[in-house]
Amino acid sequence: MSTVSAPDAAFTDTVEVAREARRLWWLWLVTGIAWLIASLIILQFDRASVTTVGIIVGCMFVFSGVQQFILGALADRLRWLWFTLGALFVVFGIVCFAQPEKTFAGLADMLGFLLLAVGVWWTIAAVLGSRQPLWWLGLICGIAMCILAFWTSGQFFIEKAYTLLVFAGIWALMQGILDIVRAFQARSLGA
Repeated sequence: MSTVSAPDAAFTDTVEVAREARRLWWLWLVTGIAWLIASLIILQFDRASVTTVGIIVGCMFVFSGVQQFILGALADRLRWLWFTLGALFVVFGIVCFAQPEKTFAGLADMLGFLLLAVGVWWTIAAVLGSRQPLWWLGLICGIAMCILAFWTSGQFFIEKAYTLLVFAGIWALMQGILDIVRAFQARSLGA
C-alpha cells in the first residue's frame, strides 16, 4: 500500500499531461497547416463564390468547435467554457451549411459576433497561459481579432461580403499560426 501526497500526485499528473502533449504535438502542426491552407483558399475567392465560401467557413467553424471540445476534455479547469465555445462554433457551422447562398448576409453579421467571441477567448486563454513562452502572441491575436470584429460589425452589406472573405481568411491565418506555435511549444515540453 503506497501513499502519495497531494503535491506529488499533482506533479505526477502534470508530468503525464506534458508527456501526452509532447507525444501528440504533431496534431497541432497538422491543424495549423490545415488552417493556413484554408486561409489561402478563402483569400483567393471573389464574390461569385459565395456558396463555396459559406461551406468552407462552415467547415472552419465545425472544425474549430471540435478543437474546442478536445481542448475542453483535456483541460483541468474551466471545461464548461471550452465546451460552450465549441458548441457555439458547431452551431454557427451548421447554420453555414444549411443554405450558404441565402445566409451569406447573416454569415457576414455572424462573423462580427464570432470574431469577437474568438478574440475574447484568445485573450482569456493568453492571460490564463501567461506563464508559457510566447503567451503574448495569443494576446496580440486576441486583441486584433476583437478590433476586426467591431470593424466588421460596422460595415454595409456590400463591404461585408468582401470583408467576410478577407476576415475569414485572416482568422484562419491567425489560427494556423497559433496552432503551429502551440505544436512546437508542446514538442519542446520536457518529459
